[in-house]
Amino acid sequence: MLRILEYREADAFLRRRAVRLNEAERVVAPILEAVRKQGDAALLRFAKKLDGLDRRAKTVALDPEELVRASRELAPDFRRALKAASKNIRAFARRQLPKPWMAQLAGGLKAGQVVRPLDAAAAYIPSGRYPLPSTLLMTVIPAQIAGVGRVCVASPRPSLEILGTAGWLGVREFFRMGGAHAIAAFAFGTETVPKVDRIVGPGNAYVAAAKKLLAGEVGIDFVAGPTEILILAEEGNPAVLAADMLAQAEHDTEAAAVLVTTSRRLARAVAREAERQLEDLPTAATAREAVRRNSAILLVPSLEAGIELVNRFAPEHLSIPSADLLPHVRSAGSIFVGPFSPEAAGDYASGTNHVLPTSGYARIRGGLSAADFVKVISVQQLSPKGLRALAPAITTLARAEGLEAHARSVEVRLRG
Repeated sequence: MLRILEYREADAFLRRRAVRLNEAERVVAPILEAVRKQGDAALLRFAKKLDGLDRRAKTVALDPEELVRASRELAPDFRRALKAASKNIRAFARRQLPKPWMAQLAGGLKAGQVVRPLDAAAAYIPSGRYPLPSTLLMTVIPAQIAGVGRVCVASPRPSLEILGTAGWLGVREFFRMGGAHAIAAFAFGTETVPKVDRIVGPGNAYVAAAKKLLAGEVGIDFVAGPTEILILAEEGNPAVLAADMLAQAEHDTEAAAVLVTTSRRLARAVAREAERQLEDLPTAATAREAVRRNSAILLVPSLEAGIELVNRFAPEHLSIPSADLLPHVRSAGSIFVGPFSPEAAGDYASGTNHVLPTSGYARIRGGLSAADFVKVISVQQLSPKGLRALAPAITTLARAEGLEAHARSVEVRLRG
């Protein structure tokens, strides 16, 4: 049953469980090196051993026609769901893109920015316990909106829905590979798999460890840990609150679902309701373990204390009862406002991205966006008058730093 903890116990409970990647890093390091040195030979070996790739397979690359065929086999209701979800995801992604601009900042000085898409990006799509075609929408569509020229996908055991969604999105490069070897293939490039500029998408601890070790060799979104939700409520429907907690808990035994409330009565009602809902939940084995190990109801003396906990925890998903609280939230991956905004809406169809920072990373960045697939490049253009006006500041600062050639590069332009 869900634990009910007093406010004084909150710090001990919310103290971030360290994402234990050290062991995973030791496991994946030789895999990364093998793919770097041996390319396709190592990639095929690992894919056959770890991903269940057919022993007779000569490549991890799928024929694009296989994706097209799979898209034709999608059930009509699934296809309608793709259309409804993708419409909102595209609209939201368009609004996220930074805009180019140029402005006259001073006499003779124009400055601004241009926005350019990455040349190539890769989306990693988990396909283990729960195949996630929705993650294809969340990773491929923002890249397409950003104008990325080459969008690749990797998934170790893709379901029909994953293959069909890729075909429906127009993906042409799909690789049946997973784990650290997939990340290495995209980071270094092999004879078959292109080197990309950025790898995005969730994965297990080995995927996370590989992304961490290769960050710098290739761009990544973030190193993600177990999924989590924090719900802040003074009152509400216990059945709804319990359902939201279990929706997160069913992801993984390491998932965390936390309710923060000022009401002991509500806390007890939600704990009872969660237990009742677990009785006929098909994913109860996973959810019950996540509830037992990582989840709790925290009692707080006031809503202000609850908001303080929210900002310290920096949850991946945050549910709040009213938009009035938005100005007080400083750190969260994605926020769900009001009783009719379930986290599942963001997972699938509201348009916001479900690839989100976990393990406290929401303190430093938000979720995946179209902006992750572009470069914002600064531009400046000075006239003779503009350079002459700035020359004293430039040369003085340059010489203060001992960079004489910098100063002279200005002065040589202004002679005569």
